[in-house]
Amino acid sequence: MVYLDNAATTYPKPSSVIAKSSYAMINYGANPGRAGHRLSLATAEAVFGARQKCAEFFGAEVENVCFVSNCTLALNIAIKGVMSEGSHIITSDMEHNAVIRPINAAAGENSGTFSIAVTDSSDEKTVKAFERLITPKTKAIVCTVASNVTGKIMPFASLGKLCKEKGICFIVDAAQGAGVLPLNLKRDNINIICAAGHKGLYGPMGTGLLITDGKYRLKTLIEGGTGSASREIEQPEFLPDRFESGTINTPGAIALGAGVDYVRQKGVDVILNHEWTLCKYAHEALKKQPDIELYPSDYTKDYAPLFSFNIKGKGSEETALTLSNLGFCLRGGLHCAFLAHTKLGTLETGTVRFAPSIFTTKNEVTAFIRAMDKLPRN
Repeated sequence: MVYLDNAATTYPKPSSVIAKSSYAMINYGANPGRAGHRLSLATAEAVFGARQKCAEFFGAEVENVCFVSNCTLALNIAIKGVMSEGSHIITSDMEHNAVIRPINAAAGENSGTFSIAVTDSSDEKTVKAFERLITPKTKAIVCTVASNVTGKIMPFASLGKLCKEKGICFIVDAAQGAGVLPLNLKRDNINIICAAGHKGLYGPMGTGLLITDGKYRLKTLIEGGTGSASREIEQPEFLPDRFESGTINTPGAIALGAGVDYVRQKGVDVILNHEWTLCKYAHEALKKQPDIELYPSDYTKDYAPLFSFNIKGKGSEETALTLSNLGFCLRGGLHCAFLAHTKLGTLETGTVRFAPSIFTTKNEVTAFIRAMDKLPRN
């Protein structure tokens, strides 16, 4: 089996992550922060260690790192938390449903509005498109780091600078960027990073991060026991407790810390170069086949390490199934991103997505290229 669906979740996981997850299940079985006995304290210390690693990785304060179940929940907390009555949010036309659906819901619940900026191949034009949509009621810009369909890297640093100048919150969906592209809260003027633990950070499924600079107070989606301020009826104001009601995924958080360690030891630049080189190799090979449509048509350094394609006359899910039967795991369909597919003109067909990881080899990609060359055409 050749696994090329790493934009959905990375597989395999590093041995260090698997080992740390097992170790946590065996040795950190108590509830962190919920008791004063030795096992609870040891577990809390291990969770804090993982929190500290994530904070250092993204340039955040350790108390502003919140462990959540996935990137989608983090985005819901950030988007719905910043939205107020009658306010306005701006996003892009390349967003995942984890961004546009919460925005739509938050706008409806708060008598608010939202606008969708039209992105361009030129970063300068994309930033201008966002800037033109800013109004006195604009509370936030919410933007992906990189498209999960084409890999197009958004000008997130420039958008962060724009938000800082305009005094509005900048929320970043780092599902396809964390662990692959360099991201830093302070340097990039990002107020809130929402990240998946199980993708480029090589953590387990069921882990995610909500990381904030603390500048914007967010409303809560969930309230409950936090192990702190237990005499009070109101949810704590301080982080991370405000957004960690109930028992967190302790083994997952600790294993996610090991995933961050792995990425740091390898080096984000090394990982990016390895994966991008494989994408370039595959893209150039598929470009020679006249019946294949590629998204993007030209693969440059402006793209994160993934791209999509279709065989003319065939549905993406049909192509993905044929490849699966040959031992290649790729995702076909809309990738939960109807905005991007509307922009690409592939809403009816979807696309097949190619996404390697640090564990993918050139021999595996060569085998995929040969299989594509031999696939039956209409």
